[in-house]
Amino acid sequence: MPNLHELEAAIPVAPLKLVVMDSAAMLGNKVNNHLVNFRRDVKNIAKNDPAFEGYVSDNYILDASCYRFGSGEGKAVLYESIRGKDLFILVDVCNHSISYRMNGYTNYKSPDDHYQDLKRIISAVNGKAHRINVIMPFLYEGRQHKRSGRESLDCAYAIEELSNMGVNNFITFDAHDPRVQNAEPLRGFDNFTPPYQFIRALLAADDSLLIDKEHLIVISPDEGALDRAVYFANVLGVDTGMFYKRRDYSTIINGKNPIVAHEFLGDNIDGKDVIIIDDMISSGGSMIDTARQLKAMNAKRVYICCTFGLFTDGLARFDEAYEKCYFDKIVTTNLTYQIPDLKSRPYYLEADMSKFMASIIDFMNHDSSMANVYTPTEKIREFLASYNNREIAYSLNE
Repeated sequence: MPNLHELEAAIPVAPLKLVVMDSAAMLGNKVNNHLVNFRRDVKNIAKNDPAFEGYVSDNYILDASCYRFGSGEGKAVLYESIRGKDLFILVDVCNHSISYRMNGYTNYKSPDDHYQDLKRIISAVNGKAHRINVIMPFLYEGRQHKRSGRESLDCAYAIEELSNMGVNNFITFDAHDPRVQNAEPLRGFDNFTPPYQFIRALLAADDSLLIDKEHLIVISPDEGALDRAVYFANVLGVDTGMFYKRRDYSTIINGKNPIVAHEFLGDNIDGKDVIIIDDMISSGGSMIDTARQLKAMNAKRVYICCTFGLFTDGLARFDEAYEKCYFDKIVTTNLTYQIPDLKSRPYYLEADMSKFMASIIDFMNHDSSMANVYTPTEKIREFLASYNNREIAYSLNE
């Protein structure tokens, strides 16, 4: 964990408790295990102080459930006291595998259902917690972040609604547009990104990658992801490029203007490895088309790094694209639900975010500066130095 010495001298604001919604059970259990290990090992001044009983625990997850009646209506129940606790509620609004019975039929929870369950949990807290923090890795309705014509502002309204219910801090990852936090400027809003976990996963899977300008380039698939690509490229010390999505603004299909073509803006990529970085893979059509064009431009290997792998149309088109050698690896995080077949694919790599999330929770519970975990620039450079030294040592041994 970064800057561990700061936690050793810090005092927690209140006893820590996690509410792990059923949508995020697997990730929540991993985060809980890391927190247990953190606090067993840290030499914090509160560790052996009777005034901070419960600072070290075998489990920080609160016993809570959300039930459904036969009519489809629901309720949340907390089975232990949360009075005076620093409460962190973890929810994955993209988990489409959770089902419930309604009038004899099986329904699967949508993002709206998960959002309603989150509000039920906050309502059950009934204002008794010391502080309420919501961890929502994929920001609910984050793609509907601005208004063009007669459109709803769902994400901004959700943030405002949760704030009015008593939420003090919002914690999210790679928000589609972080400026949506302006909906509630007096509440905490922390937006984290996973470039360190991306590079670790890539280099662990393929140690033949050469990280320099002659062999690697970072590509943004559109103008919206350019900031991510520029940061990643600068940290790696390589060049960057961008695809521009040329759209047909005279036509609307499924609420969007269809893409006519992807135009590339950047340096020559002939013979170079390419990393495409973006916030999400939805249906995947645009990403596959980008990868196909890069291969047509004689890119050596194509790696796709996306925070959220939604794969809303399944994996068939990715299987086909992989067989045609359009890309070599896909890296996504475990921040959202991963469909069961994904991990069995030879092209898939997981960037585990559980330890990073646990460190965020621990620092926030101690009211320590989030700068300790915000920018992983130094961690990436240290990791790259270690990776490059391994390459040098390998060459010397030959």
